[in-house]
Amino acid sequence: MQLLRRGDSGPAVEEIRTTLRQLGLLSDVPPGSPQVFDDQTDHAVRVFQQGRGLITDGIVGPDTARALREAGWALGDRMLSFTLSTPTTGDDVSTLQERLLELGYNPGRPSGLFDQQTEQALIRFQRDYGMVPDGVCGPETLRALRQLGRKVTGGRPHLLREQELLRRAGPRMRGKRIVIDPGHGGPDRGVEVAGVTEADLMWDLGRRLVGRMSATGMEALLSRPENGNPPEAERAEFANRVGADLVVSLHTDASFSPHAQGMATFFFGNGSGTTSNVGAEFADLVQRELLTRTSMLDCRSQPVTWELVRRTRMPAVRIETGYLTHLGDRRKLLDPGFRDVVAEGILVAVKRLYLLGQDDQPTGTFTFNDVLAREYGRDEIPAV
Repeated sequence: MQLLRRGDSGPAVEEIRTTLRQLGLLSDVPPGSPQVFDDQTDHAVRVFQQGRGLITDGIVGPDTARALREAGWALGDRMLSFTLSTPTTGDDVSTLQERLLELGYNPGRPSGLFDQQTEQALIRFQRDYGMVPDGVCGPETLRALRQLGRKVTGGRPHLLREQELLRRAGPRMRGKRIVIDPGHGGPDRGVEVAGVTEADLMWDLGRRLVGRMSATGMEALLSRPENGNPPEAERAEFANRVGADLVVSLHTDASFSPHAQGMATFFFGNGSGTTSNVGAEFADLVQRELLTRTSMLDCRSQPVTWELVRRTRMPAVRIETGYLTHLGDRRKLLDPGFRDVVAEGILVAVKRLYLLGQDDQPTGTFTFNDVLAREYGRDEIPAV
């Protein structure tokens, strides 16, 4: 799609302005006013982006355009059902998922995507309350959802469920399934500077991470082949299909400014209370481990609604390992020893996540051999 930004005009801009007015982010304008992406529109877009976990740049690209479309739907505006080819998305779907969770049915994380898990939760609700179990949220189902009180109390249900799954998983790494997602690939090389490409560096980092995780007894799977570049939705579907416990997506960043530098981590959070708490905790652990081990600049952990972290049913974290456009960061990323340090830091963050704060060590002091020793015992550490 065409990127829309300050100074643009036309019907597409007016459509964006109409949506922003409906959301209360832009004031009404007199009829016949120019259809211009002006300063007020730019500000409204930035406020919307910030509230939705999007990059706050004032530019309406594919992610912002999608989020604007979805924000225009309220529960009851339309019939909701599962379609395999083009799944229904929108704020009305998020509301439906939240309501099902409150009533004790599990559609997964309230992502705003009407998937098969949402359909099955809706069918169970309909069957239990004497309706035709067709998986369609129509007028009768909607009335029942609005009339019934909450069954789950003590916190947001999806957060309670995610935290309980983490607790039940136990501290051992053996048997846990992790999807490693090296960014880009195939003809899409990602960020490219001076012959160095994001796709190549992250593939190498991904392989190093897979090797270390496999040595601990974990099942580490790559989301793509070396020369492949599946869309983010397919990468998320792969993680869902194999039943992963965690997803780690690896990227580098870029900026027009040569001074931009540092590491950042991202987890699912939509700005309206739906957040992956385990994802946020994991992102924070990764961020702190990597900063301590590498002395990179801290660009913080942040909630986002990007497709990969949104569509995965398990906690997913995207790691921006540095700016290829920054000379210092690029020198570090080109060093195999640095990539080994990053791989070890991510592995230790996974271990610390499952330890739940029990028998842990200070940030940056846990090593790969320490992890192996806890899994096998000092005398049983396998050769790596």
